[in-house]
Amino acid sequence: MSSSEVSRSPRWLTETEQSAWRTFITGSRRLLDRLEADLKAHGVAHDDYGVLVALSESEGDRLRMAELAEVAVESRSRLSHHIGRLESRGLVARETCPDDRRGTWAVLTPEGRATIEALAPHHVSSVREHFLDQVTPEELATLARVFGRIDGALGPGGGCIADSCPGTGGPTG
Repeated sequence: MSSSEVSRSPRWLTETEQSAWRTFITGSRRLLDRLEADLKAHGVAHDDYGVLVALSESEGDRLRMAELAEVAVESRSRLSHHIGRLESRGLVARETCPDDRRGTWAVLTPEGRATIEALAPHHVSSVREHFLDQVTPEELATLARVFGRIDGALGPGGGCIADSCPGTGGPTG
């Protein structure tokens, strides 16, 4: 938002908009808190789980740190500290990129692979119980479209609309 837009009168939320916004905030916080608690009961934080999943789904169980930062929605600095904590637990290792000595790979270790494989069934059950079982298939499709559009607008290269973002099969993808 530009400073000239801020100086104009704000577009105040209608009652319906305010209700939707507030229920989104409280509902998403409660959902993420529940998912966090369920994972912590197994010794892993939700952010840790996200990093382990991203690595486990990548070719060779590895991603460049810059790529992983985008996938994990973390700054490079925060991710570096995060990977350090996962390294100290033996779940992830860092390797220098052979073709680019300045680049670093985050690599899932065998212990990290075993951890994600053991946790996945518990996490999927929690996601199903606390999220998927609470919405209809139509609502789920709407949520995917809405948050795909928001992610496209705010994510890397922001400003694109979901169907026109690179990699989505739209006009520029």
